Amino acid sequence: MMWAECDFPPTDVPRLETSIDPVPNKIYTMFHGTSRAALKKILVEGFKPSPTGMLGRGVYLSRDPNKAIRYPLNVPAHERVLLRVSVNVGRVKKIDSQGHYMQKTWHQYDYDTAWCPPNCGMVASGLEEDCVWDPSRITITGIKFLKMEAE
Repeated sequence: MMWAECDFPPTDVPRLETSIDPVPNKIYTMFHGTSRAALKKILVEGFKPSPTGMLGRGVYLSRDPNKAIRYPLNVPAHERVLLRVSVNVGRVKKIDSQGHYMQKTWHQYDYDTAWCPPNCGMVASGLEEDCVWDPSRITITGIKFLKMEAE
């Protein structure tokens, strides 16, 4: 399933190319994949950080919608939802190798976002990934429901 930025209405928030280092304290467009059931909770309660993951605790996002729409992995495609979000990245730590000394502890050094650039060996797909420590840095700006298979 391929997604393009044009699948959403326009926004004033820039989408930084996935291979470009983010500038600290800037706001960028990113994407988050979730299920229809989880979307209801997110809209009422806000994002809840994953307690674990490749980069430790945080909300996992990507600047690449094709990465985000793959999640959650255990949910059929027609039950997935793609959220476009604005993220104030704050201080960003680049994590570009497995076993990086800050891979799961970056937030303890006052970083707000961990960033894995594309094709760095961290993600099997080779696609860019971000982890945001504080969910209050994330604002939903668009919602896309996948169409049912028969539609």
